[in-house]
Amino acid sequence: MCYQTRQTTTIKDLELRYNVTLSNASYGPLFDKPAYHLNGFSHPNMLLIPQQKPEVLAPGIWGIVPETKGPEDIKAYYKESIRYGAGLNAQSEKLFDHFIYKHSAMSKRCIIPVTGFYEPHTHLKTKYPVLIHRKDDGIFSLAGIYTIIGKHITFSILTKKASPYFERIHNIKKRQPVILKKSNERSWVAEELRQNDIQNILEDPYDDEQLEAYTISKDLYKPRIDSNHHAIAEPVSYKELGYTYL
Repeated sequence: MCYQTRQTTTIKDLELRYNVTLSNASYGPLFDKPAYHLNGFSHPNMLLIPQQKPEVLAPGIWGIVPETKGPEDIKAYYKESIRYGAGLNAQSEKLFDHFIYKHSAMSKRCIIPVTGFYEPHTHLKTKYPVLIHRKDDGIFSLAGIYTIIGKHITFSILTKKASPYFERIHNIKKRQPVILKKSNERSWVAEELRQNDIQNILEDPYDDEQLEAYTISKDLYKPRIDSNHHAIAEPVSYKELGYTYL
């Protein structure tokens, strides 16, 4: 699963990387600062590239909400749906069947730019947080879907069965987010895709050799501690594990 992410680059970096512009310049002060830890269960606003306007970066609320809901229902829906993961992730295997996902699968796909995400690694029933990022610490793209609720975009990160690399990290549930190859990014938000085209992109494996993963501080899991700081991404060794890098 993918419930926690990192996005530490500037808006200008994102605009250059994806050849897009921020949808509204007034959003600049909100997003032009590093986010070292974005906890999905607090439903943060994150920048994404929506299929309906693939030339822009637009803010979206992390946690997809059914299109039958109104803006006034969003908070209540998140509270009600927390036992189902609060809409943070969507299983790609159910993309064309699930009552929420199927309405977004063909026309409301999105790119979520990140510079890393966090997954739990389990040893003797204890969870250790792991940061996964590119070895060059650059931007990469997660695949998502979204809905429009009034003036709000709500989105979910797509997940799939873990690759052998991610099985070593997320070693209980063995899932991972769908990471888009750079060559597939523009295709993912193209209008003319058919169902089999979408499935082919979802199944196209990312080159895990470009990634690095290591254990970090358990402060990531402590709600009373502010973990949105640069040091949260530093490697932390745990003697009982016998390894730091996975």
